[in-house]
Amino acid sequence: MASGRTPPSRKRTAQRLDAYVRAIALVREKVKAFDSYPFNIPAIHALETLELHPKVTFFIGENGSGKSTLAEAIAVAAGFNAEGGSKNFNFASRRSESELHQSIRLVRGVRRPKTGYFLRAESYFNVATEIERLDREPGGPPIIASYGGKSLHEQSHGESFLALVQHRFSGNGFYVLDEPEAALSPQRQLSFLVSMHELIKANSQFVIATHSPILLAYPDATIYILGPDGMAKVAYEQTEHYSLTRDFLVNRERYLRRLFGQET
Repeated sequence: MASGRTPPSRKRTAQRLDAYVRAIALVREKVKAFDSYPFNIPAIHALETLELHPKVTFFIGENGSGKSTLAEAIAVAAGFNAEGGSKNFNFASRRSESELHQSIRLVRGVRRPKTGYFLRAESYFNVATEIERLDREPGGPPIIASYGGKSLHEQSHGESFLALVQHRFSGNGFYVLDEPEAALSPQRQLSFLVSMHELIKANSQFVIATHSPILLAYPDATIYILGPDGMAKVAYEQTEHYSLTRDFLVNRERYLRRLFGQET
């Protein structure tokens, strides 16, 4: 007799179809040279098809591993401005995006997001400046109203980022974030997790490049580590972010003695 339960394989297939972006694929014939940036980055060089989680996909790795480059390419391929913002933003303080977005294909699900945003911590100041510039032009309601109504420049970096998430982000959205923890204290990273969870319950999907062990703790997410051997899926407890942070906090004095050359 049938149990009435959905088989795990069928459930995973349904989840993939429910994602706004099911996967990304490197169209290798579009790559001009694999020995030049960014295709000479090992994780990008080895990329073929990468499945994204319908809720949250994290990219982790050392500086230079390609995680921010990959997040940027996904965002630009999805139609977002390279420096950040929604699809309605079209400005460039300094063109610096890689060519990767020209060579990847987004494998989309059956649904389409109603909204979306690309946040990169290093250029969020430029987004805030562009909002103020647009709001000085005549016509239409002020854009800042969608961000809580208070100038983003008149708030701290963390306050303005949370204003973005809590006021501008909404359900049924596709969001790409590059190192959002750069703007957030540990307590506000926890606040961000709460806001992200509410958005996910409202059918949103996130792709996040991060170094934060707090953000990585979000349950039921896929974590990819980018490194010299390419890209691999890892469990939270297998990440250096988790193990090193845990060991340092438990053995702080021993770590400091070793770092400072005082260990006998």
